[in-house]
Amino acid sequence: MSLSHPKRATLRLLATGLLSAASFLSPLAARAAEPLKIGYSDWPGWVAWQVAIEKNWFKDAGVDVKFEWFDYSASMDAFTAGKVDAVLMTNGDTLVTGAGGGKGVMILITDYSNGNDMIVAKPGIKSLMDLKGKKVAVETGLVEHLLLRNGMKKLGMKPGDIEIVNAKTNEMPQVLAAKDIAAVGAWQPISGEAMKGTPGAKPIYTSADEPGLIYDVLSVNPASLSARRAEWQKVVKLWDKVVGYIEDPKTQADAVKIMAARSGISPAEYLPLLKGTKLLTLEEGRKVFVKGTDFKSLYGSTDIANTFNWYNKVYSFSQKADTYIDPSLTNAAK
Repeated sequence: MSLSHPKRATLRLLATGLLSAASFLSPLAARAAEPLKIGYSDWPGWVAWQVAIEKNWFKDAGVDVKFEWFDYSASMDAFTAGKVDAVLMTNGDTLVTGAGGGKGVMILITDYSNGNDMIVAKPGIKSLMDLKGKKVAVETGLVEHLLLRNGMKKLGMKPGDIEIVNAKTNEMPQVLAAKDIAAVGAWQPISGEAMKGTPGAKPIYTSADEPGLIYDVLSVNPASLSARRAEWQKVVKLWDKVVGYIEDPKTQADAVKIMAARSGISPAEYLPLLKGTKLLTLEEGRKVFVKGTDFKSLYGSTDIANTFNWYNKVYSFSQKADTYIDPSLTNAAK
């Protein structure tokens, strides 16, 4: 996946054959006249931005932002096609997008998955070991595939011990109901819908077993970041206000109501989803932006994701995690 360049304005020749200066806008000028466009999808750490949208906090901060709602895979496709300036996705998927010919730069860590990403199995299956010789559906190359493989590796299982079936994450509730599928990989609220659709199904392995394996980030088109850095800085700085409103007992109910409405479920159903998502303040994010080799560091986590992606032929060339990460905006947002 890759990002396209900013829109290019069309040159028009006048009848006299002269170029009208008024008819030309440079790519950066044309883009600057538009709001920052951010693609987002149904994950609590990203739906959190709905609070800022509905409270008009972007306007108060002096930045024009338009959020566009997608299914997750479609949000990455829109980012690749240059239809949005940035997208909310996982750190590992930022590599996938970039390997296709363009790059997104991770400027903000919204959260890490702390249980909401899960392998959901049918009744009678109690562990990953019980899946030997069975079919498991995941969206290959995405985060649940990584979660599954990492769990298998911990148990000493071989890749061939489980037959992987590729399916779209948003289709997993229907996929789990199929007779020949023993388990699926999905994140909340989709994993919850899968459990509702298959009575007795339950998670047998989750991201709570692998904290820091999956970081969720705001990834920005490098051209947009370069041209409109001051505006992106305002977006990053606003994140602490969002986290504070969601986690403050005095305002949490209102925040959950807003987020639940965006996801199409009740506040009572949505509240537990927050427990499976560890929202990170900017100060907590700064600590994760420090270089390291393990899951406590975005660099280490992204390197691990790169190894997985490359080994599983998600892309042909190993990616350099450092070139996808820019901590400067988070570090400056104090």
